[in-house]
Amino acid sequence: MTKLRIYADSQRIARADEDVANELFVAGCDDGSPGTSGGTFSIDFHREANTLEEAINSAILNVKSAGYEVDRVEIERERCLNRLVV
Repeated sequence: MTKLRIYADSQRIARADEDVANELFVAGCDDGSPGTSGGTFSIDFHREANTLEEAINSAILNVKSAGYEVDRVEIERERCLNRLVV
């Protein structure tokens, strides 16, 4: 499982409300938890995938299919290092 955070449309989304959460869920982000902090919108994912790249790409595609643009992606450092070492 890969833990990652996607920052999306912070200019457009002032806060993570129920409508935004529902749009993301319907688009396939059922493993993501949307939220805002300091006016920045993000989605924390716990994504199952065969590779780190697949986890990131599928999460980005889900966010975009909900109608939001992705600003940046952050990956849990420990998980990323473990995958590189294995």
